[in-house]
Amino acid sequence: MKRYERLEEIRRLDPERDFLRIYRITATLEFPWDITRALELALYRTYAVPSIGRLLAGTGEFSGRPQKRYDDTALLLDTVVEHGFDSESGRTAIRRINQMHRSYDISNDDMRYVLCTFVVVPRRWVDAYGWRRLSGHERHAIAAYYRTLGKHMGIQDIPGSYDEFERCLEDYEAEHFGWDEGGRRVSDATLDLMASWYPRRLAPLVRGASLALLDDPLLRAFRYERPHPATRALVRGALRARGRVVRLLPPRRTPHYTRQNPEIKGYPDGYVVAELGTFPAGRKGAVCPVPHGWSATDPATAGTGAAGAAPGPAGSGSDAAE
Repeated sequence: MKRYERLEEIRRLDPERDFLRIYRITATLEFPWDITRALELALYRTYAVPSIGRLLAGTGEFSGRPQKRYDDTALLLDTVVEHGFDSESGRTAIRRINQMHRSYDISNDDMRYVLCTFVVVPRRWVDAYGWRRLSGHERHAIAAYYRTLGKHMGIQDIPGSYDEFERCLEDYEAEHFGWDEGGRRVSDATLDLMASWYPRRLAPLVRGASLALLDDPLLRAFRYERPHPATRALVRGALRARGRVVRLLPPRRTPHYTRQNPEIKGYPDGYVVAELGTFPAGRKGAVCPVPHGWSATDPATAGTGAAGAAPGPAGSGSDAAE
């Protein structure tokens, strides 16, 4: 297989009809490492909206169980990508997401903004640091994928195109980004979690590199000191260099899903999708806010595709680069 052969396949597909196929190729074959990093940054970005940061701080999940919070969020989103919206596993994952969201007073505007970050931040990351830029078909398909996810989550007034998602994100951030003590606590806890994935002596470097990737509006919202220009140039240059190296590597032959990432540490013996996340008191029977033709009592399904299967190897071979 040639390096650009999958891009040619993507261009033969219909991004409105075949959005799941295109998004799977992009996220699990072309840019698995980049999409993971971009979605981490997308979620992190939402903490700068005070209503979101304050709510997340109030749950206590970030201060008490940050690794589990990271794992559960990543695995629930990944289940839908791997198995699709109409699969039992995908329906169970969406149900769990909706049950947790219904336990809190979250505005539709905040939910829509979070959805916008999932569309816009990966495109910006890949265009800046990936081994190639995203094609128009991929941008269209990513927007269609998350528009569909948003409908399953009962979100209203979802943007219809990538450009509309981007305008919605930019307008919301311009109006709502700001300081909140809870948002800063969640931000600090997230940076500490990322640093914990590496040897302790590297923690200051990891934190510094993470801050170097943040834009000025994020830094101002969290009241972080602006990184030195040389640090920013070094970190961002290293990521661009990685993209150029990946371009020279053979194409990935098998999909790489989030559940295989070394950062997922909480389920060494596998997991059950229906048991991921939190179950706030009195809300375990909560159901999805929109009808899907399936019952909230569907059997639980194993998130790895086989009950008890363990996540894949931690960053070995080409997985470490892609």
